[in-house]
Amino acid sequence: MRKCLGVLAGVMALCMMLSAQAPPSTPAPTPPSTPAQAPPSTSAPPSAPAPSEPLPSVPIRQESSSNPAASKRALAPKFPRIEWFGGYSYGQTGFFNAGHWAGLNGWNASFTLNASSWFGLVVEGSQYYGTSKIPTAVPAPFPLCPPFCPTTSPTFNVSTREYNVLFGAQFPYRKYENWTPFGEVLVGHGGVRGEAVAQGQDEREVSSGMPILAGGGVDYKINQRFALRVKADYLQTRFFRQKQDNLRLSIGIVIRRVPKKKRRLEDET
Repeated sequence: MRKCLGVLAGVMALCMMLSAQAPPSTPAPTPPSTPAQAPPSTSAPPSAPAPSEPLPSVPIRQESSSNPAASKRALAPKFPRIEWFGGYSYGQTGFFNAGHWAGLNGWNASFTLNASSWFGLVVEGSQYYGTSKIPTAVPAPFPLCPPFCPTTSPTFNVSTREYNVLFGAQFPYRKYENWTPFGEVLVGHGGVRGEAVAQGQDEREVSSGMPILAGGGVDYKINQRFALRVKADYLQTRFFRQKQDNLRLSIGIVIRRVPKKKRRLEDET
């Protein structure tokens, strides 16, 4: 009995020594389970990954329509704001109601402030001088003979000077590139003086009244600043308590004030 127990104890000790020296058994690796893949979609491209930092903003150049300065330049008037006119004028006049037309030479000058392309305010001055003829039998407005007795017949000469200071409106038609027709209506103040000599006696007659002018003309563009003007006007005067119908023709030069083009940063760069 004791031998059997000793043999059994020795076998058990041998088995324990063998199990301690054998390497540990590693389980076989199992393949990882892969989820079922969805079929690729052709409708939407893959989204790009969001950047970790925000992109710097790039300034966008605005169009001219949204730029206030460019819009102001685009709306700038395409007509001269100020015009000066000066030139020669010829008047076919009858200031003394004598029944004789007198051709008087003179000058005509005006200043125009254009409020829009079709409307302007005008201030004008003119003067005419020459010789008028009055019948000797009816010398009005000069006195009868005696005391005033001209020696010439059937008329006597009267040295004549007449002036007008007028203001009103001008209506240009700015459709053409080189030609600008216009009309005008003016009123104001005028005066006339007549001087005659008979037998050494000097006689003068003076009168004033409110003239009315209506007429028109055309400007021919020479360049941006200068134009040639020709115009014809009907001038109604009221001297010596009577009405006179007169015609005048004028030709001269127009000086235009053209706004200077402002320099822009884009032009310099």
